Amino acid sequence: MTRAVAAAVLVFTVYSLPAVTRAPVAAASDLAAPLQPFAFLLGNWTASPGAAGETGAFSFTAEVQGQAIVRKNYADYPASAGKPASRHDDLMVMAVEHGVVHAAYYDNEGHVIRYRVTAPRTREARFESELTPNEPRYRLRYTLGDDGVLTGAFDVAAAATPNAFVTYLTWTARRQ
Repeated sequence: MTRAVAAAVLVFTVYSLPAVTRAPVAAASDLAAPLQPFAFLLGNWTASPGAAGETGAFSFTAEVQGQAIVRKNYADYPASAGKPASRHDDLMVMAVEHGVVHAAYYDNEGHVIRYRVTAPRTREARFESELTPNEPRYRLRYTLGDDGVLTGAFDVAAAATPNAFVTYLTWTARRQ
Protein backbone atom coordinates (compact mmCIF):
# COMPACT_ATOMS: atom_id res chain seq x y z
CA MET A 1 0.00 0.00 0.00
CA THR A 2 1.44 3.39 -0.96
CA ARG A 3 1.65 6.24 1.55
CA ALA A 4 -0.99 8.21 -0.38
CA VAL A 5 -3.45 5.32 -0.30
CA ALA A 6 -2.72 4.62 3.37
CA ALA A 7 -3.24 8.30 4.24
CA ALA A 8 -6.51 8.41 2.28
CA VAL A 9 -7.75 5.28 4.07
CA LEU A 10 -6.82 6.79 7.42
CA VAL A 11 -8.55 10.12 6.66
CA PHE A 12 -11.68 8.27 5.44
CA THR A 13 -11.72 6.12 8.55
CA VAL A 14 -11.30 9.08 10.90
CA TYR A 15 -14.27 10.93 9.41
CA SER A 16 -16.63 8.11 8.50
CA LEU A 17 -16.74 6.02 11.66
CA PRO A 18 -18.61 7.08 14.78
CA ALA A 19 -16.53 8.42 17.62
CA VAL A 20 -15.10 5.76 19.88
CA THR A 21 -14.08 6.44 23.45
CA ARG A 22 -10.44 5.54 23.98
CA ALA A 23 -7.87 6.13 26.65
CA PRO A 24 -5.31 8.79 25.71
CA VAL A 25 -1.69 7.78 25.33
CA ALA A 26 -0.24 8.91 28.63
CA ALA A 27 3.48 8.36 28.08
CA ALA A 28 6.04 8.48 25.32
CA SER A 29 6.67 4.78 25.90
CA ASP A 30 3.10 4.08 24.67
CA LEU A 31 4.04 5.43 21.22
CA ALA A 32 5.90 3.46 18.54
CA ALA A 33 9.62 3.96 19.23
CA PRO A 34 10.29 6.36 16.31
CA LEU A 35 7.36 8.57 17.45
CA GLN A 36 8.48 8.82 21.09
CA PRO A 37 10.60 11.99 20.59
CA PHE A 38 7.38 13.78 19.53
CA ALA A 39 5.38 12.93 22.67
CA PHE A 40 5.93 16.51 23.93
CA LEU A 41 3.42 17.63 21.27
CA LEU A 42 0.56 15.46 22.56
CA GLY A 43 -2.39 17.35 24.00
CA ASN A 44 -4.68 20.27 23.29
CA TRP A 45 -3.07 23.64 22.60
CA THR A 46 -4.44 27.18 22.36
CA ALA A 47 -2.52 29.66 20.23
CA SER A 48 -1.76 33.10 21.61
CA PRO A 49 -3.81 35.72 19.72
CA GLY A 50 -1.92 37.30 16.84
CA ALA A 51 -1.33 41.01 16.25
CA ALA A 52 -4.24 41.20 13.79
CA GLY A 53 -6.61 39.42 16.19
CA GLU A 54 -6.32 35.94 14.71
CA THR A 55 -7.00 33.06 17.08
CA GLY A 56 -6.75 29.31 16.89
CA ALA A 57 -6.14 25.99 18.55
CA PHE A 58 -4.81 22.56 17.70
CA SER A 59 -4.41 19.11 19.14
CA PHE A 60 -1.95 16.29 18.74
CA THR A 61 -3.38 12.89 19.61
CA ALA A 62 -1.92 9.41 19.54
CA GLU A 63 -3.97 7.14 17.34
CA VAL A 64 -4.07 3.53 16.16
CA GLN A 65 -2.52 2.21 19.37
CA GLY A 66 0.43 4.60 19.28
CA GLN A 67 1.35 3.97 15.64
CA ALA A 68 0.37 7.48 14.49
CA ILE A 69 0.06 11.02 15.82
CA VAL A 70 -2.74 13.14 14.35
CA ARG A 71 -2.77 16.94 14.46
CA LYS A 72 -6.04 18.81 13.94
CA ASN A 73 -5.69 22.57 13.65
CA TYR A 74 -7.85 25.63 13.02
CA ALA A 75 -7.20 29.35 12.82
CA ASP A 76 -9.82 32.11 12.70
CA TYR A 77 -8.93 35.38 10.98
CA PRO A 78 -11.05 38.49 11.60
CA ALA A 79 -12.25 40.72 8.78
CA SER A 80 -9.69 43.40 7.89
CA ALA A 81 -8.77 45.76 5.06
CA GLY A 82 -11.97 44.93 3.16
CA LYS A 83 -11.43 41.17 3.41
CA PRO A 84 -14.10 39.04 5.09
CA ALA A 85 -13.39 36.97 8.17
CA SER A 86 -12.09 33.50 7.33
CA ARG A 87 -11.18 30.18 8.88
CA HIS A 88 -8.36 27.77 8.07
CA ASP A 89 -8.64 24.07 8.97
CA ASP A 90 -6.05 21.36 8.50
CA LEU A 91 -5.22 17.79 9.40
CA MET A 92 -1.80 16.18 9.57
CA VAL A 93 -1.02 12.51 10.15
CA MET A 94 2.42 11.44 11.39
CA ALA A 95 3.36 7.78 11.01
CA VAL A 96 6.38 5.54 10.65
CA GLU A 97 7.34 3.93 7.35
CA HIS A 98 10.47 1.77 7.15
CA GLY A 99 11.74 3.27 10.42
CA VAL A 100 11.39 6.89 9.24
CA VAL A 101 8.74 9.30 10.52
CA HIS A 102 6.69 10.92 7.76
CA ALA A 103 3.72 13.26 7.88
CA ALA A 104 0.98 14.06 5.40
CA TYR A 105 -0.73 17.47 5.65
CA TYR A 106 -4.15 18.33 4.19
CA ASP A 107 -6.08 21.61 4.46
CA ASN A 108 -9.37 23.21 3.45
CA GLU A 109 -7.64 25.10 0.62
CA GLY A 110 -6.66 21.85 -1.11
CA HIS A 111 -2.99 21.89 -0.15
CA VAL A 112 -1.22 18.58 0.39
CA ILE A 113 2.30 18.56 1.80
CA ARG A 114 4.37 15.46 2.49
CA TYR A 115 7.02 15.84 5.17
CA ARG A 116 9.90 13.88 6.61
CA VAL A 117 9.90 14.47 10.37
CA THR A 118 12.95 14.65 12.65
CA ALA A 119 13.71 15.59 16.26
CA PRO A 120 17.00 17.54 16.06
CA ARG A 121 16.97 18.11 19.84
CA THR A 122 14.84 17.17 22.84
CA ARG A 123 11.43 18.90 22.69
CA GLU A 124 11.96 20.00 19.10
CA ALA A 125 10.24 18.71 15.96
CA ARG A 126 11.14 19.58 12.39
CA PHE A 127 8.94 18.72 9.40
CA GLU A 128 10.63 19.23 6.00
CA SER A 129 8.82 18.70 2.73
CA GLU A 130 10.19 16.39 0.12
CA LEU A 131 12.31 17.87 -2.65
CA THR A 132 10.21 18.07 -5.81
CA PRO A 133 11.62 19.66 -9.00
CA ASN A 134 10.22 23.13 -9.75
CA GLU A 135 8.21 23.23 -6.52
CA PRO A 136 8.78 25.28 -3.34
CA ARG A 137 9.76 23.45 -0.17
CA TYR A 138 8.14 23.85 3.24
CA ARG A 139 9.40 23.44 6.77
CA LEU A 140 7.31 23.36 9.94
CA ARG A 141 9.08 23.67 13.30
CA TYR A 142 7.91 23.22 16.89
CA THR A 143 9.97 23.85 20.04
CA LEU A 144 8.70 23.45 23.60
CA GLY A 145 10.35 25.89 26.00
CA ASP A 146 11.07 25.33 29.68
CA ASP A 147 8.19 27.74 30.43
CA GLY A 148 5.70 25.40 28.71
CA VAL A 149 5.26 27.67 25.70
CA LEU A 150 5.24 25.86 22.36
CA THR A 151 6.78 27.99 19.62
CA GLY A 152 5.93 27.23 16.01
CA ALA A 153 7.24 28.46 12.69
CA PHE A 154 6.34 27.77 9.07
CA ASP A 155 9.12 28.40 6.55
CA VAL A 156 9.14 28.41 2.74
CA ALA A 157 12.02 27.96 0.26
CA ALA A 158 11.69 28.93 -3.40
CA ALA A 159 12.04 26.18 -6.00
CA ALA A 160 15.28 27.74 -7.29
CA THR A 161 16.82 27.68 -3.80
CA PRO A 162 15.21 24.67 -2.09
CA ASN A 163 17.35 24.83 1.06
CA ALA A 164 17.13 28.60 1.62
CA PHE A 165 14.12 28.66 3.94
CA VAL A 166 12.53 31.99 4.89
CA THR A 167 10.13 32.24 7.84
CA TYR A 168 6.59 32.92 6.62
CA LEU A 169 4.59 32.58 9.86
CA THR A 170 5.31 32.17 13.58
CA TRP A 171 3.11 31.54 16.63
CA THR A 172 3.13 30.48 20.24
CA ALA A 173 0.71 28.25 22.12
CA ARG A 174 0.04 26.88 25.59
CA ARG A 175 -1.31 23.48 26.56
CA GLN A 176 -4.96 23.62 27.69
